[in-house]
Amino acid sequence: MTHTVSSADFLKSYGRIAEVALREPVSITSHGRERLVLLSAEEYRRLKQNDRTALYPWELDNTALNALAAAEPPAEAADFDHENR
Repeated sequence: MTHTVSSADFLKSYGRIAEVALREPVSITSHGRERLVLLSAEEYRRLKQNDRTALYPWELDNTALNALAAAEPPAEAADFDHENR
């Protein structure tokens, strides 16, 4: 669950809101629109571990290239075949 506060409340109550952010993300809004999310450093590091790097095809090793060549789309992907026409 994400806790939501206005930017004005965030500025007034930083200490309390920072404590909440150690347990759960805090969405900070401005003029009713979500603008920022405050989260713990531990959660940020966890999310950053999932970052991926895009590679050009010629940067892939043979194992990856062979896996791509053998890959099949899942059966439910056929539901979208009409979009290619």
